[in-house]
Formats: sequence, C-alpha cells, structure tokens
Amino acid sequence: MSQDARRHRLRNIIGGSAGNLVEWYDWYVYSIFGIYFAQAFFPKGDRTAQLLSTALIFAVGFVMRPVGAWLMGIYADRKGRKAGLTLSVSLMCVGSLMIAVVPSHDAIGWLAPAILVLARMLQGLSVGGEYGASATYLSEMAGEKRRGFFSSFQYVTLISGQLVALAVQLVLQQLLTREQLYAWGWRIPFAIGALLAVIVFYIRRRLAETQSFENTRASDKPKSSSVNLFRDHPKEAFLVMALTAGGTLAFYAYTTYMQKFLVNTAHLPETTVSWIMAAALLLFVCLQPLAGHISDRVGRKPLMIGFGIAGMLLSVPIFMLLETVQNPVIAFLLVFAALLIVTGYTSINAVVKAELFPAHIRALGVALPYALANTLFGGTAEYVALQFKDWGIERAFYWYVTALIGLSLIVYWRMRDTKRHSLILED
Repeated sequence: MSQDARRHRLRNIIGGSAGNLVEWYDWYVYSIFGIYFAQAFFPKGDRTAQLLSTALIFAVGFVMRPVGAWLMGIYADRKGRKAGLTLSVSLMCVGSLMIAVVPSHDAIGWLAPAILVLARMLQGLSVGGEYGASATYLSEMAGEKRRGFFSSFQYVTLISGQLVALAVQLVLQQLLTREQLYAWGWRIPFAIGALLAVIVFYIRRRLAETQSFENTRASDKPKSSSVNLFRDHPKEAFLVMALTAGGTLAFYAYTTYMQKFLVNTAHLPETTVSWIMAAALLLFVCLQPLAGHISDRVGRKPLMIGFGIAGMLLSVPIFMLLETVQNPVIAFLLVFAALLIVTGYTSINAVVKAELFPAHIRALGVALPYALANTLFGGTAEYVALQFKDWGIERAFYWYVTALIGLSLIVYWRMRDTKRHSLILED
C-alpha cells in the first residue's frame, strides 16, 4: 500500500472516530448530569425515586436502539456506511437540542417528562444506528493486519465522549454554584452537544466510502433486511447477542452506574467522584488500542476469555470494597481495576461482530443483535441496580453482573476466533 493510501485510510478512520465521539458525548451527558436535572422533570420527592425515573427514561433510549439499529443498519447496508453515519448524527443533534431548551416540570407539568422521553427516543434511534455503522466503517476501513487496533478506536471515541462529558461537568462545577447547576447549568452540556453534532455532520459528509460496500453494491447479493439476517445468518446473530450480554452489562455497571454508586452508596463528594471517573476513564481509553493491537497478534478469543474469567472472579469483591471506600486513591484503583477487566471485551467487540458477517448485511448484523442485547442488559443496568438498592438488597446487583459475565464466558470459550475466520475479505 502506498503512503498516500495509508494517509487516506488514516484520515477517514480519524474522521469516522471524531463523529463517534460526539455521538457518545451526547448520549452520556444524560447519565452524567442526571443527578442535576432529575428534579427539573419530575415532581419533588424522594431523591432515589427521582433518579429511578431518570434512569427509566435512560432505559427508554435503549428500547429505541434496536429500532434505530434495524432501520439504519438496513440503510447503511443499502445506501452506504457514510450515509448511515451522517443520518445518525443528525438525529442526535435534534434530541440534544430538545433537552437543552425544554421547560421544567414546574413550568409545563407532564409535558416536560414527555418531551424528555421523545428526545431520548430520537437519541436512542441515533445511537442504535451509530454503533453498527461506525463498527462496520472502522472495521472495513482498517487493513487486515491492523483491524483490531483501528477498530478499537470505536471504544476510544465512545469512552472519550464520556470523558468530554465529565470534563464539561468538572468545568461547570468550578464555574457555577451547586444551586446554579441544579437550576439551569445542566442545560449547557446538551447545547454544546447539539452544536458539536452540527460540526460533525459536515465532517461525515466528506468521508470516503469503504471498499467493502463498493464491492457489494456492484454484486448481486440479496438486499439487507431483518428477515434475511435471521434466516441466512441466525447463528451469527444470536452469537452477537450472547457475547454482548455480559460485556455490555459490565461496561455500563463499571462506567455510567459507577458514578452514581460512588455518590449514593460510598457517599463520596460529587466533585471527587467526577475526578475519580475522569482519571480512570482516561487510562481506560489508552488501554483500548493496546488491547486491539494484542488481538491482531494473538487473536480476539484470548482477550474475551480473559475478561470473562476475571469479571466472574472479581466483580463482587470490587463492588463490595467500593461500598465503604473513603480514600479517593483506593476508589480510583478499584474502578480502574474493573475497567481493566472489561477492556478484554470493549477493545475488540466491534471487530469481532463485523468479522462474523458478509458485507451486504454487515451493518445490520452488527447493529441489530447488539442493540437487542444492549437494551436488555446494558440499558437496564442502572435501573436494576437502583431498584435492588431501593429494595434493600443492593449486593444482588453485583451477583447479577457476575452471572451474566459467566454466561458470556461460555460463548467466548466455544466460539471460533474471528481473526482467523473473518468474513471481511478486503485487505
């Protein structure tokens, strides 16, 4: 490959990744700032009840993700990966802008949470389509020898989106009083997200299409559809759901829920928790390309098995130690240990799924089964955890995470290594 071709490939990977970052920034802002805006959308009452309502609407966004995965997976398979990426960021822009400007419950009553639900539905559609299109785009755009490394940038940008959201939170905590954050300051990050989405829209319109899509468009392969997916590739579709279940639950338990856990259970100050999560996630970002590179050398399967074994053995002890932690350094080390464990899944899950499907149905095959599993297990993680806490059996959630990781471990152990049996044919 010529130097110009390498630069062209790298430029498109960076461009696709930048858009993914903004998508996930918008998605995570809701969870990170839920502590502040819960009281604006729901009647005054018990704090845990308000957070439960906010978490339930977070789960509503996940319910829409399979719909977005279905619609935009088909769209990306038929019209192109680039077209799917552009559409997804447009929907995210609208959803974020709605949340930024919607009046509070005190001003418009039940319409406030209704508009919030609608905005989250649009964002759910967007992220549902984004995952499949971006995972497919990055995996196809990367070369065969470095596919694990470059596809890992999907989670680099996904986590970076969360980091940027945390950075915005930290800045606002310094610039605004606690009362201002609860009153109106929480709207600022949603407005920032809408503006960034507009910029990304123009970036994505300049991306090149992948050779895999160009080749399949010129062929006589059947059109992408959910019927064709589950009729022609049922084993692969259910494999994606099974390998996703434990990984996505662990990821959301260790990231989005972890911040609320450290505030509500460990009773650490909100600002301290923000710094702990920011530092841990920053190191987590750096681990993704390293793990992806390792998978290019030794295969995908050993990393997933490593996550499964460590996750089963250590999830319960980590959460139990965090219950009473008061030292921020120890809290950081425990959170980072959990993130190190889940790296075996996050760094390579995109390429593993992309390598399972032929190009004509790849975006849908990656997106739809993943979104179904993510809705069932990732989207409900925070709500399940808070519900267990409300029932007085918080530790049941730790065992729930452990059990799901164990089920996925069985799948990792039995499946073929997709690096050696990849259906991405282009170099």
